[in-house]
Amino acid sequence: MKPKALLINGLLWAFAALAVFPLVWMVCVSLMPLGSASSLPPPVLPHEPTLVHYRALLGDGGLKRAFVNSFGLAVASTLISVSFNTLAGYAFAKLRFRHRERVFGLLIAALVIPGQVAMLPLFLMLKSMGLVNTWAGVLIPSMAGIFGIFLVRQYARGVPDELLEAARLDGAGEWRIFWNIVLPTLKPVLVTLAVFAFLGSWNDFMWPLIVLTDGDMHTLPVALAALSREHVQDSELMMAGAVITVLPVLALFVALQRYYMQGLLMGSVK
Repeated sequence: MKPKALLINGLLWAFAALAVFPLVWMVCVSLMPLGSASSLPPPVLPHEPTLVHYRALLGDGGLKRAFVNSFGLAVASTLISVSFNTLAGYAFAKLRFRHRERVFGLLIAALVIPGQVAMLPLFLMLKSMGLVNTWAGVLIPSMAGIFGIFLVRQYARGVPDELLEAARLDGAGEWRIFWNIVLPTLKPVLVTLAVFAFLGSWNDFMWPLIVLTDGDMHTLPVALAALSREHVQDSELMMAGAVITVLPVLALFVALQRYYMQGLLMGSVK
């Protein structure tokens, strides 16, 4: 191997190690007995690994219910978001209707508005509809997103118009064209969109904290934040909670990484 390539690979491995080390240390601390991480210097590996913190969190700690809440909301949000964003993105890419480009331009312009700005009017709207402290109140904002519509539109524009016109000449309706021709070609970008939607819902802290007032309905980030106020000194317990929060989404990303990267690159490379 050439010296230049060896240097580059060495730097990449070094940066990768720096990125992965906090996650590995987080798992190691979560397996340490109570108080071990507070010693100086802090140990890197657990001398006597234990699962007592995980048993406490998933038992009486209340994170089991929060885990189920987060997983259910993330799955529902992913299915709803992918469905609406796919339909809207395809419409903006291939269907002809009045002021299509102007409406899409307004949507893109709205990307510069921070999401926190819309939280108050959205909360007031949901309150007037009686949807505060309900699962529907959490899911409605995730039904469609501008970024998701943009992502699907850019990918769907690569579908040849001649293919769609040929299907129309053969008598296929718009729904059949979308379901049998367009949807299979959108598989990479749909996986990418699903990963984004799942991660966004799973990691969302602010909106569930605002909408859900019942403690039994709290999601995992909200429940973990509430638990940290009671066990602020228990580093090992908090690290175990962080592992429970991180591992599912990390496993999802690793499992779908190939489709995820393909969906990101195909929209920019012809």
